[in-house]
Amino acid sequence: MTQPHHAPDPAPPAGCPAHEGAAALYGPQFRRNPAEVYRELRRQYGPVAPIVLEGDVPGWFVIGYRELRQVLGNAQLFGRDPRRWNAWDRVPSDWGLLPVVSYVPLFTEGAEHQRHAQPIGDALTGIDQFELRSHCEVIADRLIDGFAGSGEAELMSQYAHAIPLLALAKISGLPDSETPDLLRDMNATMDGGRGAMEAQGRLLARMQRLLDSKRERPGPDLVSRMLAHPAKLTDEELIQDIIVVITAGQQPTADWIGNTLRLMLTDDRFALTLSGGRRSAGQALNEVLWEDTPSQNHLGRWAVRDTQLGGQRIQAGDLIVLGFAAANSDPQVRPDSYAGSVGNHAQMSFSHGEHQCPYPAPELAEVIAKAAVEVLLDRLPDVLLAVPADELEWRESVLLRGLSALPVTFTPAYVTGGAG
Repeated sequence: MTQPHHAPDPAPPAGCPAHEGAAALYGPQFRRNPAEVYRELRRQYGPVAPIVLEGDVPGWFVIGYRELRQVLGNAQLFGRDPRRWNAWDRVPSDWGLLPVVSYVPLFTEGAEHQRHAQPIGDALTGIDQFELRSHCEVIADRLIDGFAGSGEAELMSQYAHAIPLLALAKISGLPDSETPDLLRDMNATMDGGRGAMEAQGRLLARMQRLLDSKRERPGPDLVSRMLAHPAKLTDEELIQDIIVVITAGQQPTADWIGNTLRLMLTDDRFALTLSGGRRSAGQALNEVLWEDTPSQNHLGRWAVRDTQLGGQRIQAGDLIVLGFAAANSDPQVRPDSYAGSVGNHAQMSFSHGEHQCPYPAPELAEVIAKAAVEVLLDRLPDVLLAVPADELEWRESVLLRGLSALPVTFTPAYVTGGAG
């Protein structure tokens, strides 16, 4: 972690009135049904609610759609740089969410942020989406071949987590052999909890090795293009930026795949056309972004100066937690739930403003996710949940909404034999 470059301002006192009785954005109730927590916060506080994260770390939770766009669209008032946080002295040294609020170069602002964002966008633009789709189909077939003959599978660990990581490894020039350890460390970093900082250290070391390798033997890959970019980022900057790109691309995409498969296996509107999955996969992917987005919350933004937001008084340096999932369900903009959102892509799952997912990252994520869903349904047309839907368990993460496991059964299917 990079420490703040200045001494942190005093944190609000323990008895700060604004956060007395603040809701806990963690724990069994939140993990079981975060949507219910969001509804109760909206009922009690309106579009901006005082919350505490695990470890009793205070923040403001933005759950109103318009208020969230206001925060994301006004970098002069709500900055991305975590070094201005006024509660650094209240953050435990072993805090599980420390890796996601630690300062990295991509979290700079203004012209300096563009200096980092431009190489990423340019490198991503160099990816051929048709080749990516074809590569994802090969990966999907190879993974399905591994369990097709058994008639059962656990689709999160055996399928959904692996596809985006293997695709990103190919894009980045990372050997497939390193993906299992990379996946473990990225999950530990994003989920928070014990071992998160150690996992981040291993990620840094692995990316340094990749950078050294590509400097010696450049290729047609993301890392080589970033190394050759005119921005001439330092090794430290490149390593941090590459980790952000891979982490942001892998776990949310894996959960997008898992949440979409769950929807299609539990909702009659999609299950009725399961054997013809291609017709409804795109609709299911979009509905998940509105109703069960994998990127449910994000840390965050920090108030540049004292201000007001959603009727709450925000102090300079206060943490703003971005509630993407809650904003997507804001009844002020979506009174009819998903029924009014068919074909509507204005959901906040890819953020908004200066620090939104850089183009064409959302398109690449959709290519990977759609290929994963469609190939699975083509290969295993009678796939069914192996447990009742209400017994599926969600991972313990305040940031991401994804299943711990997705067990399924199906008629044992043929193995292609030629994939890979």
